[in-house]
Amino acid sequence: MITIAGAGLAGLACAFELAQRGAAVTVYERGEIPGDSSVARFAGGMLAPWCERESAEEQVITLGSRASDWWSKITPVHRRGTLVVAPARDRAELTRFARRTSGHRCVDTAEISTMEPALAGRFAQGLFFAEEAHLDPRRALRDLSAKVQAMGAQIRYGTPAPIRVTLDCTGMTAPLPGLRPVRGEMAVLHCPDVDISRTLRLLHPRMPLYLVPRGDGHFMIGATMIESSSDRPVTLRSLSELLNAAFTLHPAFAEASVAETGAGLRPAFADNLPRLTEQDGTLYLNGLYRHGFLLAPAMAQQAAARLIPETTDEDHRERQTA
Repeated sequence: MITIAGAGLAGLACAFELAQRGAAVTVYERGEIPGDSSVARFAGGMLAPWCERESAEEQVITLGSRASDWWSKITPVHRRGTLVVAPARDRAELTRFARRTSGHRCVDTAEISTMEPALAGRFAQGLFFAEEAHLDPRRALRDLSAKVQAMGAQIRYGTPAPIRVTLDCTGMTAPLPGLRPVRGEMAVLHCPDVDISRTLRLLHPRMPLYLVPRGDGHFMIGATMIESSSDRPVTLRSLSELLNAAFTLHPAFAEASVAETGAGLRPAFADNLPRLTEQDGTLYLNGLYRHGFLLAPAMAQQAAARLIPETTDEDHRERQTA
């Protein structure tokens, strides 16, 4: 029996990989419903390894390049790519972004208008990352929870984990040295007057913005990365900057309704890369930072391989005849 503390993104991904290897798995989660206590519920859900390379290590591409295929077995994945744009005054930001990333092609105002008619005539140049995708984080957590349980794993919601577990995926509550919180803030806007079908990134030297369509005229916006342990609601400064950036992207957002705001603490190590750490007989998966949905699949596969090395067909036959 393998026991897991935490049924957030990392814990559920690990349960999925372990169940695929035939393990008996029990997951303990203090929240009452899937994603209830997970910071992942505030995520953008972007599966964008090439864009993330702008401020992250090459390992993010290595680990995240197959995330879309992994998630597509569990929940709807929208493979529409990522469009990166910048106002004319910030065109240097677009050049800098292009130099630090790969997997993109340049697009002009005509192609931008064809891809996203709502942006017609608003941006002269952009970068298109065709292989990137996005998903709905909350639906993904629900679907992953259901998939894991259908595979035979038990998830005990509303139940604290035992003192000793096989695998700890509890984020900021884990007793790991060097783990720090990075505060992220988001808002969901309802703006039926704007029709955007793919993830957009608006470059700005002070407040870069990402916008992810959620359907039915809803859009998630975010971008903040604040070195803070405060879990208070979204600040007025951050919300104002996010909304101003959204208005820059399209003026119709001035009439949008703010459907939701949220803030969460993302666990990160000094290098902002995830780690598997063994401590006092427990394996810890932590430090997904802002790359949770992107890197959780590969890290869960590594954790499962540590706990249950995959066997060959010959090994499987020997166990059956033993």
